[in-house]
Amino acid sequence: MSKPKSHRRVVREPVQVYLAPDDRKLLDSLASTTGLSRAEILRRGIRSFAAAARGDGARSPMLAFLDEMAGDEWPEGLAERHDDFLTDTQRPASS
Repeated sequence: MSKPKSHRRVVREPVQVYLAPDDRKLLDSLASTTGLSRAEILRRGIRSFAAAARGDGARSPMLAFLDEMAGDEWPEGLAERHDDFLTDTQRPASS
């Protein structure tokens, strides 16, 4: 019987980054409060920055909603029921 194939291993490449003292303190503080490694925080930061630069939904739903509503006539009662309107914009379209 053959041995099951193992999952493909991700090879990580080392990168050297020079940080200003304030940035290093911020990175260390984030690592301490989140329990994540400094490397993981940097990885997530890069992914978040890339998604925001591409405009592919890394932004908050509220900001996306405001962009969608810019220039349009706003629905009546939006101020009082903004959570309902936001929820409606984030639901997937029914098929």
